[in-house]
Amino acid sequence: MATNPIDHTWFGTPAANVAPPKPEDSPEFVRLWHAFMASRLALGLTLVVLQGALYATGTGYNFELVSVSAGYFAITIVTRLIAKPRPLGGSFNRRWVGLVGADVLAILVLQHLQGNNINYTPLFALPILLASVLGSLRLALGTAAGVTVLLLSGTALGYLGAQIDTPAYYVQAALSGVGYFAIALLASQLSTRLASEGQRAHLSQLAARIQQQVNELVIESLPDGVMIVDDKGTVRGANPAARQLLGLSSAQTAHLFNLKDNPAWQPLLNITRISIGTGRPQEADVTIRNANQGEQRMRARTRLAAPQDMGAASLCVLFLQDQRELEARMRTEKLASMGRMSTAVAHEIRNPLAAIAQANALLEEDLTDPHHQRLTQMVGHNAKRLEKIVDDILNVARISPLSTSPMAPTVRLSANVEQVCQDWATQNACSSRLHWTPWPQRQSVHFDDEHLRRVLVNLLDNAARYATQRPEAIQVRCAVVDEQQVSVSVWSDGAPMEQTVERHLFEPFFSSESRSSGLGLYICRELCDRHGASITYQRSARSVDSMVVEGNEFVITLHLAQAQIPLPLA
Repeated sequence: MATNPIDHTWFGTPAANVAPPKPEDSPEFVRLWHAFMASRLALGLTLVVLQGALYATGTGYNFELVSVSAGYFAITIVTRLIAKPRPLGGSFNRRWVGLVGADVLAILVLQHLQGNNINYTPLFALPILLASVLGSLRLALGTAAGVTVLLLSGTALGYLGAQIDTPAYYVQAALSGVGYFAIALLASQLSTRLASEGQRAHLSQLAARIQQQVNELVIESLPDGVMIVDDKGTVRGANPAARQLLGLSSAQTAHLFNLKDNPAWQPLLNITRISIGTGRPQEADVTIRNANQGEQRMRARTRLAAPQDMGAASLCVLFLQDQRELEARMRTEKLASMGRMSTAVAHEIRNPLAAIAQANALLEEDLTDPHHQRLTQMVGHNAKRLEKIVDDILNVARISPLSTSPMAPTVRLSANVEQVCQDWATQNACSSRLHWTPWPQRQSVHFDDEHLRRVLVNLLDNAARYATQRPEAIQVRCAVVDEQQVSVSVWSDGAPMEQTVERHLFEPFFSSESRSSGLGLYICRELCDRHGASITYQRSARSVDSMVVEGNEFVITLHLAQAQIPLPLA
């Protein structure tokens, strides 16, 4: 059994969810109403002109015919100006009397006064059509029946008054009645069918509009770029992701543009022309070099949309994917298995590592040579470091349960940060590039000293990778946030991050460099979360060599030791 296309949509059955439109609200009904009112006006004007001409020429001397015609014409004008487009309903009511009844009465009076000279009975078709189209089938058949009874009654009265002496008039009245019934039935059926089709069309349009809005919302939120390009290179539509990949500013996003406008977009224009010219989908890796934005590598795929009408050119749908995100997804899939393996290896290392530490402790008790004791101390120190690394790997993997003890580790912030900066600058020969702003306050914060060292070293390594070589290109400072929080910021004068990189900055395995694992900032965020701290990124300005320079800043917000910190989620 075939299913109607509007019976099932993403939002259920339209007829059940959406109230059907009222007939008077549809433009089709309003047009029909105005057409009938114009027909009544034309009929009234014709009757006035006809009867006035007959009276003026002396052909007809009945002034009552002119009066009735003028009165009917006046009624049609009044009803046209006052009456609003409304259905007549299914029964004889005041609206029927004002429209259909007035027409029937006027035609009947004209037929009676005119006698046998002029036959007005064909004019009864207008009120019957009016009742059929603007009313119901019952009202239409009732009107036809009433007109037929009036015709037969008039014929009978004429026969009784010896004005009619032949049965032909009875036959004419009966045939006219049959015709009126046929007109009423056919017109009612046709109007009902048209109204049903109009309602179904309205529901179909409503469902189409809803699905179009849903499609637009989905396309707008897609992380991949989507553009619709014609054969001339004009971009008729593009979602925000595509505009970002093309390097368009916010002021340009509201206007159409052409791929010919920017020479950097030439690779996209070429693949679009090839796809439209050959009629086949294309796929290629392209590089866009926008001014002041660096290279943007992306994978472009084309699909052709069917033309909307005969002779129209096909539209090309262009899908754009950032190569960095593709590479990050591939690294995620590859490194996810490596992460599981690392977790398993960390578990296996724990037992022999504990045995090594225990054996080293026992050996240290029996040694008296200072040289040997220094060696055992080195073994013990490195064994503890390995144990710490194993614990960190298991914590990052969410294997080991997190400590919820109220005795959370604390560290002196200023002294610890200063020591980390000095050690890092010495190891990396960056003493001139790194500037540490001394902080006289001596508050302690909730954080493990080794974890804080790892976070700061990761941020400093990241800053050194993109900062310039001038003095004070990397700056570290502490600041008070409020009564319970302080912050540590690591700033560098590097170039702005691309939108695609900033959007996935703290995600695991995502990096702007192909040789990087993309775990540094992710581990920083995880370690901060474990201590109730937070880490954010922003662009800010600092003074470098007597100049104000924009740069990248990572801000760590920590809780003071006397503050109550939220427990991390296990």
